[in-house]
Amino acid sequence: MADYINVTSLNRLARQVLAQCDPLNDLIVCGEISGFTRHYKSGHLYFTLKDENASIKTVMFRSQAQLLNFEPQNGMLVLVYGRATIYERDGAFQLYADYMKPFGAGAAQMAFDALYKKLEAEGLFAPERKRPLPAVPRCIGVVTSKSGAAWQDVQNVIRRRWPMVKLLLAPVSVQGIEAEKSITEGIRRLDRDPRPDLILVTRGGGSKEDLWVFNAERIARAAAACRKPVVSAVGHEIDTSILDYVADLRAPTPSAAAELCVPDQSDVRQKIFILQQNIQKNIQNRCKLCYNRFDQLATAQLLQRQHQQLARRERELAGLQAAVQQAAQHRMQDAQRSLQHAASVAQSLSPYAVLARGYTLTERNGVPCSVEALHPGEAVTLRGAKAAAECRIEAVHNLEKQTGE
Repeated sequence: MADYINVTSLNRLARQVLAQCDPLNDLIVCGEISGFTRHYKSGHLYFTLKDENASIKTVMFRSQAQLLNFEPQNGMLVLVYGRATIYERDGAFQLYADYMKPFGAGAAQMAFDALYKKLEAEGLFAPERKRPLPAVPRCIGVVTSKSGAAWQDVQNVIRRRWPMVKLLLAPVSVQGIEAEKSITEGIRRLDRDPRPDLILVTRGGGSKEDLWVFNAERIARAAAACRKPVVSAVGHEIDTSILDYVADLRAPTPSAAAELCVPDQSDVRQKIFILQQNIQKNIQNRCKLCYNRFDQLATAQLLQRQHQQLARRERELAGLQAAVQQAAQHRMQDAQRSLQHAASVAQSLSPYAVLARGYTLTERNGVPCSVEALHPGEAVTLRGAKAAAECRIEAVHNLEKQTGE
């Protein structure tokens, strides 16, 4: 009778046998997600991958799940990269996923839209975050494949437009399972390097699947966290990625990106030529002004003497003016004293002043009149200083005749 083994040993033996099967350790499995669960505590993903005829339980641990650039959902068709083996405790044959990406246009677009909304809500696409590129960069960091056409295009355009700038390449994989990590590390490495003034992330054209890595959340966040301006140039003009929205500037092609990053030396030469002409004209104009000024120096002395004479005459005139004003003031004071004296005399001769001493004034019909002009029976008014009396003339006596007699 053969020796027996327990269940644990059986499951361990099966796992060891499967571990030695190379095809099972490097799998890319296509299937539809079903029964998707994200463990609330551990963060591991548990789901079933199925097609029309079969299914397999699948596990993705938290460390790999954090690297996903989309949110898995039930019914989504995906490609799972990983290995298949036995879970010893339950004896279950299952798939351990190291990486996963949407497969097919519908699933891919769903993942793209979900990530777009998420990053937009966080403000990573906001226009106020966009930084201007340096006008004349001294060094440009380039994140791309060292063997790709994009790297050659960038070098050719830079060499033609502005050969003074230095290019610092961070060679990365731009497609495949390692591309996301490689591009992310390339961006961060150039951001830490003090030499580049800006960072260009680029690759040439390709299929939508080839360019999908530039929709990765890790790459988008690495670009958003950069302290230096980031330029995105992925694929052709019709291709748009999440990185394009996060970058400070999006270019339709690698060649266009290189043109946007540096000035054109021919344009700069033309501007310098124009500046030289303007400076030359300015110098000539200033020389003419100096010559004219020199010609005027001869007459300047004469003008100075005339100014001195005018100043002397002005001082003399000021002295005469002061004397005239002083004489006029004395004349005015004399006139004021004479006027005051005349007013005093007139005051003393005023008949109203006599009334104040007790005399009266005879008025007829409101007009002063002499006694000689009065006739018996007339009504008159005797006006004193403080009172008036209404009287009627009884008789008028001629005092001269009486005195003569």
